[in-house]
Amino acid sequence: MLSLTERGRTRMHWLQMQSWSPYVVGAAMGVLSWFTFLLSDKYLSCSTTYARLSGMVERRLRGSVVEQKAFYRKTPLIVDWQFMFVIGIFIGAFLSAFLSDSLHLEMVPELWRQHFGDTPVLRFLVAFAGGVLMGIGSRWADGCTSGHAISGALQLAISSWIAVVFLFASGVIVAQLMY
Repeated sequence: MLSLTERGRTRMHWLQMQSWSPYVVGAAMGVLSWFTFLLSDKYLSCSTTYARLSGMVERRLRGSVVEQKAFYRKTPLIVDWQFMFVIGIFIGAFLSAFLSDSLHLEMVPELWRQHFGDTPVLRFLVAFAGGVLMGIGSRWADGCTSGHAISGALQLAISSWIAVVFLFASGVIVAQLMY
């Protein structure tokens, strides 16, 4: 017979797995989307939070004049449930890596090192440029990958399905060009 501690470890062993079934995770994300709609009448997305965060940083540097910009009049600089959701993503990713013993810092991943060398500055610059392009794209498309691929596709929005096709296609093209 297992002790209470051993039974707890056995039950919680799924938290220590380095990868989960994509089917289970996909279903869980779908259920999370349902609850988000049910409880807040909003959809899951992240890019607005990053836009708000940049506005909050700019407000710190330039003052309340930032709030007069058209985007921030429509999208107030507040910490809301979506902001906390994004913070939870970072905390959850950290806890997952920590609990599965896969937490390690790596400035230059192995695949990058094989193709482009061991220079962290180049890796940072390319990652930063990619992040800027993703941010511009998400504002242009009026949503990010999670907003379109999860929430929009769940609602069968044609615009989201078009966005998802182009997200995947551009990802494949860029990966082929880089690697």
